[in-house]
Amino acid sequence: MANNLLKGKKGVIFGAMDENSIAWKVAEQAHSEGAEILLSNVPVAIRMGSISELAKKLGTEVIPADASSVDDLNALFAVAQEKFGKIDFVLHSIGMSINVRKKKPYTDLNYDFLQKTYDISAVSFHKMMQILYQKDLMNDWGSILALSYIAAQRTFSEYNDMAESKALLESYARSFGYHFGVKNKVRVNTISQSPTPTTAGSGVSGFDKMLHYGELMSPLGNATADECAAYCIMMFSDYTRKITMQNLFHDGGFSSMGVSNTLLEYFKEE
Repeated sequence: MANNLLKGKKGVIFGAMDENSIAWKVAEQAHSEGAEILLSNVPVAIRMGSISELAKKLGTEVIPADASSVDDLNALFAVAQEKFGKIDFVLHSIGMSINVRKKKPYTDLNYDFLQKTYDISAVSFHKMMQILYQKDLMNDWGSILALSYIAAQRTFSEYNDMAESKALLESYARSFGYHFGVKNKVRVNTISQSPTPTTAGSGVSGFDKMLHYGELMSPLGNATADECAAYCIMMFSDYTRKITMQNLFHDGGFSSMGVSNTLLEYFKEE
């Protein structure tokens, strides 16, 4: 049930592609909570996905932008400024590894691919925050979020070079969170979500096993995309005005576990 938690707020959401995307769910819930939003993704994702249908449903528009391009981001935020004035919230839900797509193992990475992975999956977060900061586009007490994964802290052998990308992403949130907080009380956080069957997540080798393992290990079970979206809405709301520079685990308790009885019983059955 909508409670108008974001009534009067304006935001930009990066990364929605189809109805399985967390960003898609966030956009739907933000709209239902009273927010006005702009959607953005790279042109190829717009062509391949159904984000245009989402925009029509929510009465908004999709602005094509490569988040690794400063020129594209400047153009996008110029549209946002013209439409909204200042912005209250931003979601960075962007991640892609060419090494993963090309099935290059971690021990045989292509370093040109690696740099591109960092640029798309992490440096893009810094780029968008730098533009927002320099152009003073965020409202006081605004909220900026990026989606992460526990592989930033722990080794998941098949997560490949995305692990370092997420670690860098979280570092940017801490570092820029300080500067944004001092400037105008804007908070910057990352949400470390359970493995979630999105188009991007499912591309990781062994993803189904990671999903099953997370379910067996977590006392509350894996957090779904809809539940993650609800958490994002809370973080955009005024109820979380003093939470910043944090990596927030939203994973059913997985991040605090060593081993669970459920997992042990599973191995006994095997």
